Amino acid sequence: MSKLDALMARGTDFLGSRVAIMAGAMSWISERHLVSAMSNAGGFGVIAGGAMPPEILSAEIAATKAMTNKPFGVNLTILPSINPPPYAEYLQAIIDSGVKIVETAGNSPKDFIGRMKDAGITIVHKCTSVRHALSAERNGVDMIS
Repeated sequence: MSKLDALMARGTDFLGSRVAIMAGAMSWISERHLVSAMSNAGGFGVIAGGAMPPEILSAEIAATKAMTNKPFGVNLTILPSINPPPYAEYLQAIIDSGVKIVETAGNSPKDFIGRMKDAGITIVHKCTSVRHALSAERNGVDMIS
C-alpha cells in the first residue's frame, strides 16, 4: 500500500465515508441538499451551521438525516465579535441532534472542546497556518483541515 493509499484509508476511517473528501461548509450553500448529495456520493458533507439560527439548524440536521443514512457533520465557525452569536446554543443544537463530527473554524475552539468531547464529538479544525494548526492540536482537536 502506498503512503497516499494509507493516508486515504485513515481519512475514510476517521470520517466514516467511502472516500476521504470532506466538503467544508460554505455559508448559505452547505445545507441539506448539498450535504446529503455529498455524503450519498461517498464523501463527507458538512452543514454550514452558522448560516441559520440554532433552532433552524436542528431542523436542518433532521432534514439532512432524512435525505441520507451516511455520515455528515456540522460547521461551527467562531468569529470575534462585540456581540457574538449564541455559540453555546449552536453547540447544544448539534449535540442534541446527535452529530458526531464538528468542523470548527475561525478562532480557537478551545472554549467548546470539553463540551464536544463530553458529547462524543470528533473535532476537525479548519486552519490557515501551521501556527494555528499546532495551537489547535495542543488544545485537543482530533484532526486539522
